[in-house]
Amino acid sequence: MSRRYDPDRRQRITDAALRVVGHSGIAGLSHRTVAAEADVPLGSTTYHFASLDEMLAAALRQVNEGFAAAVRDSEALADPTSDMAAELARIIGEWLAGDRTGVELEFDLYLAALRRPVLRPVAAEWADAVTEILARRTDPVTARALVALIDGICLQVLLTDAVYDAAYAREMLGRLIP
Repeated sequence: MSRRYDPDRRQRITDAALRVVGHSGIAGLSHRTVAAEADVPLGSTTYHFASLDEMLAAALRQVNEGFAAAVRDSEALADPTSDMAAELARIIGEWLAGDRTGVELEFDLYLAALRRPVLRPVAAEWADAVTEILARRTDPVTARALVALIDGICLQVLLTDAVYDAAYAREMLGRLIP
């Protein structure tokens, strides 16, 4: 019997890992639960991800990419004459207005990095990528502070079930931007 070529299998497994963590938490993640969710043989998960930490790193990298892409693709942020604080507040609002499960999942995975040091560099990739983009419009120290404020605003909205206040976010971000 020949092996079936399946170039998307690794991605399907990563997507399945995100779904498992989304509905069962990180504690519910195992090669077996992900294989069942992805509808692939158990051996496929261990072939593509030797450890659960490797799988979590791929999942974290994937959820990080969404917000970073929104910042990277923003024409307004690339325009030196645009209101940077207003554009960041808009992007945060879109991020939080979407499926909050994804945003919550991102924070779950970040918090997992506290106990799983192998995830820390992956968690830092997002902050570094967004800082680099924002530093094009400001300095690196201010860009890093903006990233911390963005994280804090998102976390507060998620923890309190508050309605996102774009005007507040714009004002606070604006206070940091020279």
